[in-house]
This record gives sequence, structure tokens and C-alpha cells, in this order.
Amino acid sequence: MTEHVHRTPIYDEHLRLGARMVPFAGYDMPVQYPTGVLTEHNWTRQHAGLFDVSHMGQCTVFGPDEETSIEALEHLLPTDVRGLAVNQQRYSQFLSPDGGILDDLMITRQDHGEFDIVVNAGRKHADYAHIQAHLPASMSLNRWDQFALLALQGPEAEAVLCNHWPELATVPFMRCASGQLGGIGVKVSRSGYTGEDGFEISVHEDDAVALWTLLLGDTRVKPIGLGARDSLRLEAGLCLYGHDIDETTSPNEAGLMWSIPKRRREQGGFIGAERVQRELRDGTTRLRVGIKPEGRAPAREGTIIRNAEGRDIGRITSGGFGPSLNGPVAMGYVETAFATIGTPLHLMVRDKALPASIVKLPFIPNRFKR
Repeated sequence: MTEHVHRTPIYDEHLRLGARMVPFAGYDMPVQYPTGVLTEHNWTRQHAGLFDVSHMGQCTVFGPDEETSIEALEHLLPTDVRGLAVNQQRYSQFLSPDGGILDDLMITRQDHGEFDIVVNAGRKHADYAHIQAHLPASMSLNRWDQFALLALQGPEAEAVLCNHWPELATVPFMRCASGQLGGIGVKVSRSGYTGEDGFEISVHEDDAVALWTLLLGDTRVKPIGLGARDSLRLEAGLCLYGHDIDETTSPNEAGLMWSIPKRRREQGGFIGAERVQRELRDGTTRLRVGIKPEGRAPAREGTIIRNAEGRDIGRITSGGFGPSLNGPVAMGYVETAFATIGTPLHLMVRDKALPASIVKLPFIPNRFKR
């Protein structure tokens, strides 16, 4: 028997626009439109790209009072939940008891002890179970299964949305607001997965097509598929769960310690804290790094990384062509001793040792509106 593949509320619109659909995380998703990945990537960097990310998991966690919610979520997450202001968002992770990353996520504080959480599509059911298993009986989790999620990303995204909601210009990076776009009720966060300024927009499934159509009615906006979404996030040095991070990697190894504030590092008290604190004290044996291959051949996921003497020291976890750099880019894990920027490497591509070097992440500067 074949596994049922879900469709987002925008599915028919993708077909109408000529998208090539592929199965992804249990959903039929657009990988590209007729103009192709390269054009879509460059359009997002220069104008505004519209993404259907309705496969992601959206939920709200809430308790009888703010203190109960905060204490429960600071046990679940290594971030500073207590320090979140209302309508402020943070990036964080769910960790296993041994400190591996179960998933990465975005959390937003609402009023009255409510916290909105957005998780990855392929992990959402496991995440919901994980949350429920660690909430006290007085707390609840509400899934937003009837809500779609759109992302408008690029330097012209603000101007496009402000045609319908001018006050969004005052919402800074990692802040959220509720209101209306073209008469459609939405929750908007100023965040994204491209390295560009942009917004993620939660909308009820009944209004999703109307919002999609409204935004595409602006000549500055084009639909963008998963192919360009991946090349954009890779250039931005952003991790993809199941590839650059998973249950075998810790936040320390992945270079994500910036997401764990000093108070939480020192006090612990969250699931997985023992490993995080131990690796802060003793270091790690490997680190995630940016890698720039020489020449034009890309190094794909799984490519073996060798040092200058030909010894295996790691593997590529994400790799491909970076349109903004007009050349290949990659991320991967190497032994800590070889993680210094400028370190020469060899990448084993089709049994040939191709020269490369460690470079600083991100590959292109992020342009978030801070």
C-alpha cells in the first residue's frame, strides 16, 4: 500500500501555474515553476518570492497562567522563554535527553501564557507528541491543522505587504503582529528561511488561495518552489533538519549556541542540558562549517571530506550550486582541528579529490531588517 500524500490548500494553484510537484515530508509540493530554480532564486534575492510552506506544523501551547507555561517551556527548550516579550519570536530546538536535536523551531509569545510554535513538516507529529509528553496536566496543545502558512521573502516584501497593511513597516525582525491583508485575517512574523528580509503569514485554509492570489497580483511577486528555497537557505548558512542537524548532532556541534542564551547555558534545567554544558566545557570533536569548492563541480550531501594529507575528516551535509555566488557551496561537519577558516580540504566527488576550503558562514550577508 502506498502512503497517503497530503495537499496544501494552494495545491490547485500550483498546478495552474505549471509547477512541477514532488513528494516532500508527506505532502505534494512544488519544487519549481516553469521559469526554473535559478530564475526563482535570483528573483527572491532581487524582488519578492512567494512560498507555500503550509506543510509546516503550527500549534499553540498554553497553561492556566504565564508562570506555568514559562516553566514548562523552559524545560522543553533551551532558549530564554521567560525573556520573550509579547509578539516576540525566537529560534530554538527540541533536544533529546542526550542532547541531540529532535527538531528546530520558532516560538512566539502571545498574551495570557500562550506561545505559538512552528515546527518542521517531517517532524511535526513527533514534535506534538514530544510536547504533550512533557507538559503538565494543567497545560494544553492546540494544533492549527486548518491553517496555511505562506512566506513572502526578498527586498521588496515589505513594500508589497505595506500596500495592504502600512503598519507592518514598523514590525522589526523576529517580531509578530495580527491584522488583515486585503480584508483577510492573518498572523504575520517578520522572519524566514532565505537570509532576506521577509515575512511568514499564517492564514486560515479557507482564505489561503485568496491571499495567495492577492499577493501574486503584485508584479514584484513571483511563486517560488522548494528548489530555490533550498539554494537560498544554503547560501544563507541555515540548517535543514534531517541533513545539517538531527538527533546525532548537538547545538554546540551545529554552531547554534547563539540560540541558547547565557542564563540557560549556565543554569541548565532543560532537556539535553547535560551534553550542552559538557561540550561548552570540554569542546566537541566536530563542527559544522561552510565549504567553498574550487571550480564548478558541486559537492552533494554525503560527499567525503579529506584533509590535505588525504585522511577522511568529515562529510558534506548540504551542497549545491549557489546562484548568488555563481559557483558551488556546501556545508558539512569536520573534525574540530580542521574547522578554521581557510583550511584546505579535498572533496571526494565521483572518486576524484576536488580542492576546497573552509569559509565563513553565511556565504552571502543576511539582510534581515533588525
